[in-house]
Amino acid sequence: MSGEEEVVLHGMWASPYAKRVEIALRLKGIPYQYVEEDLLNGKSEALLRHNPVHQKVPVLVHNGKPVIESCIILEYIDETWKSSGHALLPQEDTYRRARVRFWADFIQRQFVLTITALGEAREEAIKELRKNMELLEEGLRANFFPEGIPQHHFDDQKNVRFLDITMCAFFGLHKAQSEFVRTTEIIDLQRTPLVFSWVESLKEVPVVKEVLPPHDEVVNLLRGFRQNAVGSSPQV
Repeated sequence: MSGEEEVVLHGMWASPYAKRVEIALRLKGIPYQYVEEDLLNGKSEALLRHNPVHQKVPVLVHNGKPVIESCIILEYIDETWKSSGHALLPQEDTYRRARVRFWADFIQRQFVLTITALGEAREEAIKELRKNMELLEEGLRANFFPEGIPQHHFDDQKNVRFLDITMCAFFGLHKAQSEFVRTTEIIDLQRTPLVFSWVESLKEVPVVKEVLPPHDEVVNLLRGFRQNAVGSSPQV
């Protein structure tokens, strides 16, 4: 980065969408300014100006130009700062890149299921989530880790890439999310051992540890959503 470049991230402390961007910036070694947004009590003028359509986080502002939607931001970061030597997406293998994008989107959709596991739709959402986690287990084994995750694989942080970032951002706090849905473990060691070991390994990566919010605070936040926002989608 040249001295003239400025990177600002508008986020919210518990938003997995914003955490996904934070992890990517840190893995790439990109200096940035972080702006915490109060999504419930008053969004900043800058956030509304930079993201007038959705008015949500994250927003990455690079040299005054806003980039929105976390998956788009990750690709922007990867393409803009190639010189970091840490590629988040496969560079040459377009088919593998497409598979990564598919499964990243799949993972994000499962997080949405955990938040919608409320009220009358709760049991159905939990059932679908359990089934889809088993599909993720099969997809991981078939496409990325056919022999399981090598021991110490993530000791080298350059092995943490787009799909890993997505998984640890959305499900690094799966134990807090399980307390939220109350009836099941979202990621179960017996049912989905590969998914479980993947997440637990990623949680030990220093950058991930620095970024993920505290367990108890996330539980309290989710309980607040359950009590106050049944039937609506939280803006995180």
